Amino acid sequence: MCKIISVSNQKGGVGKTTTALSLSAALGVLEKKVLLIDMDPQANASSGLGIDSNEINLSSYDLINGKSDPESLIIKSGSPNLDIVPAKIDLVGLEIEIVNESNREYLLKNSLEKIKNNYDFVIIDCPPSLGLITLNALTCSNSVIIPIQCEYFALEGLGKLLNTIKGVQKVHNSILSLEGILLTMFDSRLRLSNQVKEDVKKHFGDIVFNTIIPRNVSLGEAPSYGESILVYNATSKGSKSYLKFAQEIINLNSNGEGV
Repeated sequence: MCKIISVSNQKGGVGKTTTALSLSAALGVLEKKVLLIDMDPQANASSGLGIDSNEINLSSYDLINGKSDPESLIIKSGSPNLDIVPAKIDLVGLEIEIVNESNREYLLKNSLEKIKNNYDFVIIDCPPSLGLITLNALTCSNSVIIPIQCEYFALEGLGKLLNTIKGVQKVHNSILSLEGILLTMFDSRLRLSNQVKEDVKKHFGDIVFNTIIPRNVSLGEAPSYGESILVYNATSKGSKSYLKFAQEIINLNSNGEGV
């Protein structure tokens, strides 16, 4: 049975795309069939897998508008067991195009019905906003991962996102749950990182993942080579951390639990 997970935080610079991309690659290495859907107009998850958005005709824009066969949008990546539906800049105008459609929150859900059962996990990289694209992602998802950076203002805007999730649960998707909060960009040498870690764990308790993603040079370098962290530098701290995180996700879901 497929598990659909959105990776979302409307605050930029929190490791959202890095998490969506690296988790997807790590799940693939652990022999799960994974589809990564890039729903961010910046298309960083796509370029992070070596896909030039200027050279593709179809994208996640076509997945939402429903005018193309979803199978035709899927590209096989160079990372084991990982496919991707890439993004293009045309996603920017999509929300205006669909705003008057009666079923606008369910467009992505309807398209995914045709392909989701080919995969163990579908990971959606949401845009850094709480608009209609993110709403579509949350409406079709089983759960949400929220990355939070271990820096000042880490919790800024988190309340708004949690309220959005509650609203989606009430109106559009009663099975949506919070998979968990992932601490990213952690530097054990910094007092601030340790303070943020303690504050988040104290405030949110069991919904914080055990895995913590460290600040790591290779994580920043990998996308510029069009490779996932596991292909670019499999022995790096970043790679090992995301493998550990992927195993945590697998364990939680094999037990039929959330965080």
